[in-house]
Amino acid sequence: MDHISLDDKRILVTGGAGFLGKQVIAQLQAAGANPDKITVTRSRDCDLRVWENCQRAANQQDIIIHLAAHVGGIGLNREKPAELFYDNLMMGAQLIHAAYQAGVQKFVCVGTICAYPKFTPVPFKEDDLWNGYPEETNAPYGIAKKALLVQLQSYRDQYGFDGVYVLPVNLYGPEDNFDPRSSHVIPALIRKVYEAQQRGETQLPVWGDGSPTREFLYSEDAARGIVMATQHYSQPDPVNLGTGYEISIKDLVELICELMEFKGELVWQTDKPNGQPRRCLDTDRARQAFGFEARMDFREGLKRTIDWYRAHAED
Repeated sequence: MDHISLDDKRILVTGGAGFLGKQVIAQLQAAGANPDKITVTRSRDCDLRVWENCQRAANQQDIIIHLAAHVGGIGLNREKPAELFYDNLMMGAQLIHAAYQAGVQKFVCVGTICAYPKFTPVPFKEDDLWNGYPEETNAPYGIAKKALLVQLQSYRDQYGFDGVYVLPVNLYGPEDNFDPRSSHVIPALIRKVYEAQQRGETQLPVWGDGSPTREFLYSEDAARGIVMATQHYSQPDPVNLGTGYEISIKDLVELICELMEFKGELVWQTDKPNGQPRRCLDTDRARQAFGFEARMDFREGLKRTIDWYRAHAED
């Protein structure tokens, strides 16, 4: 197993001020990186859609971890498919090329579960990534991110450039995005239950029929997996990061209600879309290639996320 020591490396983390980015920086430091040598780009002062900014950002770096993405829930995917395609493709493609030109030692690209085909056999194996078209609402975003995998594989073949591609499943944890317009399912449900409690409501409407299943990875576990891949993985094949634990939306809602002590009735809005029927990853490759396994118990992770939200909802 290859091993890159981080203690003397100059490391760029794009999107490092975000939900996952903060955790990645903490895990880099835990793995020996020097905090003074970690650079973070933010979209407002370094727009990676601009080529010169990518050149500047990549210059003098040893390692780049590319987390920056224009991303949101189903609403944003429906509203802005063109922006999601263009922004994610341009940021990634230009940054990879700039990193190659600047002689960066290692490039870690964080992909998306949305890149998988709509009808992927469960659990999702990395080899199934190209066996069909993604779910339509996610496709512009998913395909833009998937194109970066092809770019990294091509640059490895032609230039010997060490770029790797990891695919984390849906993330959750403290500091997640709880904005109802763009949040994902766990923060959206936590906020919904909290607000129902504040208003003293006895019913909770929930989209769909509760039958779809999802898998969730605690943000700290995801960050640890990304750092392990940075240090120990140098192959062209994409790698899933997940838990392999699948839970139905119905069980998820009931668990959140239990942890938040919401006693009201759940009202399933069966006229609303369910989304993809099942989503669960095969996590063997990450375990075999660099020893990654998720540690956070799901119930405990949810509890920490709820506690964080309650502490900050009053702010």
